[in-house]
Amino acid sequence: MKTFITEDFLLPNKAAQRLYHQYAAQMPIIDYHNHLPPQQMAANHRFENLTQAWLYGDHYKWRAMRTHGVAERHCTGDASDYDKFLAWAGTVPYTVRNPLYHWTHLELLRYFDIDELLTPDSAPAIYQQATQLLQQPGWHTMGLLQRMQVRVLCTTDDPLDDLQWHQQLAAQKSQPLVLPAFRPDKAMAIDDAAGFVAYVQKLEAVTNRSISHLNDYLTALQQRHDFFAAHGCTVSDHGLEQLYAEDYTESEVAQAFDTVLAGGQLTPLQIAQFKTHLLYCFAVWDHAKGWVQQYHLGALRNNNPRRLRELGPDTGWDSIGDFSQARACARFLARLDDENRLAKTILYNLNPADNELMATMIGNFNDGSVAGKVQWGSAWWFLDQKEGMTRQLNALSNMGLISQFVGMLTDSRSFLSYPRHEYFRRLLCSLFGTDMEAGELPMDFDHLGGIIQNICYHNAARYFGWPAAQPIS
Repeated sequence: MKTFITEDFLLPNKAAQRLYHQYAAQMPIIDYHNHLPPQQMAANHRFENLTQAWLYGDHYKWRAMRTHGVAERHCTGDASDYDKFLAWAGTVPYTVRNPLYHWTHLELLRYFDIDELLTPDSAPAIYQQATQLLQQPGWHTMGLLQRMQVRVLCTTDDPLDDLQWHQQLAAQKSQPLVLPAFRPDKAMAIDDAAGFVAYVQKLEAVTNRSISHLNDYLTALQQRHDFFAAHGCTVSDHGLEQLYAEDYTESEVAQAFDTVLAGGQLTPLQIAQFKTHLLYCFAVWDHAKGWVQQYHLGALRNNNPRRLRELGPDTGWDSIGDFSQARACARFLARLDDENRLAKTILYNLNPADNELMATMIGNFNDGSVAGKVQWGSAWWFLDQKEGMTRQLNALSNMGLISQFVGMLTDSRSFLSYPRHEYFRRLLCSLFGTDMEAGELPMDFDHLGGIIQNICYHNAARYFGWPAAQPIS
């Protein structure tokens, strides 16, 4: 059976259709945050089959399969790739009204020209057709990105990473441009004392310097920050439950560092003070280098201890958290702003209850120096779906300037996820087009179509300033 993905999918009226087809659809992609493995891009990796390209590492699909009653061996276990695909195909018809239903069929259509519903009956032929295409050069990793017109993408990298694959990609002058992002979450995780001490030891080895005190630690981390900058990095990223903005003295933080290295235990206040100071230092370094800093806030991770022990992190056991965000976020940004050290900043929330909070928070620190200097990022993770994206776009429109929004990102571990940008763009055009048809916006396609193109591409190109992403004519 053919799919429901028509030319005007999610475009309910003529204005929305014109905005999408004449303005949004043609725009390339700047993916300023994802989790794609740089090694696979450097090698222009060829996937052996559709399962490897589509299901490996995709905890969105695994969660749906588990809910449908699929055993773990068909998600992350030892079942064959073909059997895993059949298990997914058996799940897809029951994902209706979940974004996976839309994404699945968009991805089959856009990458493999398969305009057919994925069901147990259609699965064998779909698997064979897609797998055969994946053996062709145009469907290896870099070709998949080029098919989606990706100009620039940023991976997510720990400060200890040697960036060898990014260096190889740079030497190859590969397209799209692949850049690292500095993600120092593990460097802040002093609440895991044993893991933190192990991290300090690894940092010693990477930087070839002894670390005995806090200043040694910060010097070594700044060395890594400099190393990332030397290899094209202009973006940092933090995955946090919440921002930290405790009062502290540097001597208190230094004492906490010494205590952990000596095998002692810290109080919750000491942990929060340490994290506050580290976040501040990272932000100061980001500002000095002209980087963009990103803060992903509100995930409650690893909720299933048994599955965490068995399968490790990032396997689908996380959820939305209900952390308090406003006061610490305001204090953290205010300190940097007061010192004239606030870099361009993007805030992301995972709890939809914080939507209006974020939409108004960014306005507190936009100072006119840069258009949209402080951004509220695209709907993230569990909110990356029709209702979540629509609510984010509406709140940003009502309380900020959607015209200055830097738009969509992929935040994915899959090379087949880029139709999510199309999904976002169709929803964006639907909102604008519906207002135009209702007489709430003028029928000025040149002006509003230009704003659509800015949100899809130009705003991000200007904001990040990457040469490969400069605005197209």
